Amino acid sequence: MPEPNDRESQRKDTHPDLDQRIGRKADRRINARTQRRQAIWFGLGMFGLVGWSVAIPTLIGAATGVWLDRRFPNSTSWTLTLLIGGVLIGCLNAWRWLRNESERPHE
Repeated sequence: MPEPNDRESQRKDTHPDLDQRIGRKADRRINARTQRRQAIWFGLGMFGLVGWSVAIPTLIGAATGVWLDRRFPNSTSWTLTLLIGGVLIGCLNAWRWLRNESERPHE
């Protein structure tokens, strides 16, 4: 009857790269979990960035429009006009940023 050490050496001889394969699988699993967490934070960050890139020009346009309407009253609503302009500029900014991000290679 072979001793336990002989069985282990015999098992290692039949599968010499078993330890390496198990190590690679474990590394891949750890990397996948880490990247998933990073992807969630990246998505939330992108969501926030897109929101702010639309909100800031919209608020600036609305504030400027309110100031113009109070300063120079006439039949044209500068508030509404500049509010729509701010939304359009913000959407263009967000679209451009997202397009550049999607073209950039990620590590």
